[in-house]
Amino acid sequence: MSKGKLFVISGASGVGKGTVLKAVMEKRKDLAFSVSATTRPPRPSEEEGVHYYFISEEQFEEMIRRDEFIEYDRHAKASYGTPLGQMEDKLTRGHVILDIEPKGAAIVHGKRPEAILIFIMPPSMEELERRLRGRGDTSEEQIAIRMERAKWEMDQRGWYDYVVVNDQLDVCVDEILNIIAREAD
Repeated sequence: MSKGKLFVISGASGVGKGTVLKAVMEKRKDLAFSVSATTRPPRPSEEEGVHYYFISEEQFEEMIRRDEFIEYDRHAKASYGTPLGQMEDKLTRGHVILDIEPKGAAIVHGKRPEAILIFIMPPSMEELERRLRGRGDTSEEQIAIRMERAKWEMDQRGWYDYVVVNDQLDVCVDEILNIIAREAD
């Protein structure tokens, strides 16, 4: 039996989800982060089991066969999925945040209609591209792929419960904190 609420956060790659979520979770100690699995290599600042579970494509396929994901998706030449067991375990103890793409959010919403869906928008496509380039770890090919996907992702925002623009970090964080307080407290 779940004790907490499930919050799903989505937004295009480069919109600042990681930065926003870090700030939100620093201010709300009762939130747990549901760690996703991915087949892409870790970025220099990412830690195993904290940011992602970094697994092989073979391990990912085996998890699919065993029905161990609540959702999964393939994009940007990698696979991503939310392990069901760890998410369920965290929900028994409190509120949980998933950081997933719109395709996965739609699947989670279908399986868990009570989940609260929040979409983070960039202030503009130009700013999104600037942020992707500013990472310094994304190839031109990957930037082009992510920008094309971002257009589709942003078109999905209409079926989310809330849409928040990440123009100013502190304002975006406060808006998400207010949403969580409204929905969970």
